[in-house]
Amino acid sequence: MTALVKIRSERDRMSAIERRIADFILENAHLLRDYSSQQLADALDISQSSVVKFCQKLGFKGYPDLKLAISEAVIRADNGDGTVAKPARKPLSSTQGYKLWVRKSEAEEATRLINPPGILTQTAEMIGRAGTVFIIGLGEDDLHARALALRLAQLGILTVHNFDAAHMTASLSAARADDVLLVFSEHGMQPALCQLARHMRSQRGKVVTVTRHSSNALRALADLALLVSAHDEHPHIEPLLYHSALQHLLDRVLIRLYEADGGRRSRLQENQERIQPLLES
Repeated sequence: MTALVKIRSERDRMSAIERRIADFILENAHLLRDYSSQQLADALDISQSSVVKFCQKLGFKGYPDLKLAISEAVIRADNGDGTVAKPARKPLSSTQGYKLWVRKSEAEEATRLINPPGILTQTAEMIGRAGTVFIIGLGEDDLHARALALRLAQLGILTVHNFDAAHMTASLSAARADDVLLVFSEHGMQPALCQLARHMRSQRGKVVTVTRHSSNALRALADLALLVSAHDEHPHIEPLLYHSALQHLLDRVLIRLYEADGGRRSRLQENQERIQPLLES
């Protein structure tokens, strides 16, 4: 994990001052070699000790080590040896699209690093064992909830999808032990979703949450928490990064479900053959 990816992946768990330092470094990585720790502190109007503590919290001995690691990451990226490969030729007209692709790739990389393969395997196994998988997301979060419900159904996994908390509360009254409630909430702060998670736990069911990589009320109620790391200073870009990284994360879970059971593979093929004529008619 490069220093820049590490900073992005940890940003949601940082304090306000730490996020200011992180954002400055991410936005000015190429210039950081010219900054001393005191100059960085002065630029942000914070104490030098705050900069040192920030570095140590990330696992570096101090600011010089962090600056060196970031310089190496910048050089690798410029040489095409970073986590995102650069194409040999890039037309000027595609610059904006290329930058978006790079940012999405970085968000997917950071999200991959904070969700170890073991967590994804446990999530897939928990879903695979469930008698019923209850899925909910409110607002934009429902886009991924709805899509995942369809994918699971195509694998032959019984799903109950809802975008209304009251209706889902009624549905959960039929939940049994080892059933799964999968809750999508970018910021994890909706009281209604937290109430659903508590309800599911009282039914002895399992709770899987999908949120940003931050400390939030919903994540605290999860048996397993899937986390997304996606940041950009532009408000119209950050949602695109979040949805891209989240979709990549869910795809990794779905692949595990598909590959773990031959019966699911057969059901997927059968369902696709049934659905295709409906789409063509």
